[in-house]
Amino acid sequence: MSMKAVIFDLDGTLLDTIEDIAGATNRILEARGLAPFGVEETKLLVGDGIDEMVRRTFALRGIDTLSDAEVDVIIQEYRREYQACWRSHSRPYTGVPELLGELARRGTKTAVLSNKSHVFTTAMIAELLAGSRFDLVRGAIPGVPLKPDPASALAIATELGVPSEACLFLGDTNIDMKTATAAGMFAVGALWGFRSADELRESGAAALVSSPRELLGLL
Repeated sequence: MSMKAVIFDLDGTLLDTIEDIAGATNRILEARGLAPFGVEETKLLVGDGIDEMVRRTFALRGIDTLSDAEVDVIIQEYRREYQACWRSHSRPYTGVPELLGELARRGTKTAVLSNKSHVFTTAMIAELLAGSRFDLVRGAIPGVPLKPDPASALAIATELGVPSEACLFLGDTNIDMKTATAAGMFAVGALWGFRSADELRESGAAALVSSPRELLGLL
């Protein structure tokens, strides 16, 4: 079946955001006297949502007994730090605006599904991909399961009016590949993102692409 819609992950797929994520994370660590993470290390912290990122970050610095209340406080600190810095280095990956333009020209439906908060997801797309059009944009919303739960991906397919098997899901982490597979979508791994080709293959990628334009050959 030919693909009628493309669902994109955000961080590591459409936008290169890792320097700003690392910056916000490290300011929180340094304020507590903890060692910062490098950019490459930070790539392994993200993808599962902010709650899991906080717990993973502090566990790797020897603090694995954070209470839910402590995590909530750190999340609020992180959001303040990230709000202040996300425009510093974040940008679309080379070729992404052109890919989105070609998909629009072809009439292919497009959506974004991210585990980043919905507020940040929509704001960053509006500013950093201002010239691009998406039919749906969905970030993390309280009470709605995060990826890899397929519920949001399936809901997007329904709202787009496209069968799940006619949706291509492009992402850069195991979470994205598991989401796509669970939803019955065509899972494609973005090799320019945060994780390795091996991780993507092992998590169910049906194809890997080295540049955004290569995606067009899979539609």
